[in-house]
Amino acid sequence: MTSNTPTSTPLRWGIIGCGDVTEIKSGPAYQQTEGFTLSAVMRRDAEKVKDYAARHGVEKYYTDADALINDPDVDAIYIATPPDTHCLYAVKVAAAGKACCVEKPLAPSYADSLAIYEAFAERNLPLFSAYYRRSLPRFTQVKTWLDDQQIGDLRHINWQLSKPPSAQDLSGADNWRTDPAVAPGGYFDDLASHGLDLFTFFLGDMTEVHGISLNQQGLYGAKDAFSACWLHDDKITGTGHWNFGSSRSEDRVEIVGSKGSIQFAIFEEQPVVLIQGDKRQEKFIDHPYHVQLPHVENMQRQLLSGDYFHPSTGKTALHTSWIMDRILGNI
Repeated sequence: MTSNTPTSTPLRWGIIGCGDVTEIKSGPAYQQTEGFTLSAVMRRDAEKVKDYAARHGVEKYYTDADALINDPDVDAIYIATPPDTHCLYAVKVAAAGKACCVEKPLAPSYADSLAIYEAFAERNLPLFSAYYRRSLPRFTQVKTWLDDQQIGDLRHINWQLSKPPSAQDLSGADNWRTDPAVAPGGYFDDLASHGLDLFTFFLGDMTEVHGISLNQQGLYGAKDAFSACWLHDDKITGTGHWNFGSSRSEDRVEIVGSKGSIQFAIFEEQPVVLIQGDKRQEKFIDHPYHVQLPHVENMQRQLLSGDYFHPSTGKTALHTSWIMDRILGNI
């Protein structure tokens, strides 16, 4: 526990950017977690933020992020805006001396992610990132199998993720997820970051990363096709392929060991599968309705109990940003 970790209860949270992701996935988790309360929300659209606050029973609402950040009745802040504003707001939160959780990816670039990380590290403030799969029971089951050496010595991990272009992609309509000013890697930034972050949770940091990235379809400005290979720090190799202009959807991860393998999907609702020779074990583990609830509950464990370290921190998210920029060829 850092010296500036909040310990009083209830810990009063504010949300910057109360859009779709906060409606069900994340926002209610801050209200349902014991010791937390959601005290204020911010969105630039006055009518929408007023409606959000009314529907979710939030006392205060703002159209100005600075006003929420500097509200003395807000102890900690969750930044849920598109990635291009994460650094702007996070640095201000750090200057205000408050704990923070930033949506993933931490920022669109490693440089901005490093600026966020350093701002909180210099002030010894808690910083989390919403790579919530590290806390979901479906994926902690995979981690348990790996830690228990159910497939022996680990050798290799591979992920293939492909999707056809959406109707929005084909129409050319505005979409921040494919705007290179907001997300240079397009859907890769939004989706692949989840899996790559999870792989370092399972297998340790990556020491070498090489990638190819390009735009094959020409439907939008961001890149849409990617392949990569990497090395984890325990000599475990990895490969990945991500394409957002394919004929069909596929989401398949396989971890290969000396005595078996584990198979699962990052996004699709599929069981986790343990294969040991001729023996096959499948477990289907439902996600909670508010999918970020275990992630938020784990923040509560660190911030209020002091005897727990959250699996998704600014430091782990910074490493994921480095991986992403290596694949995109930016560093």
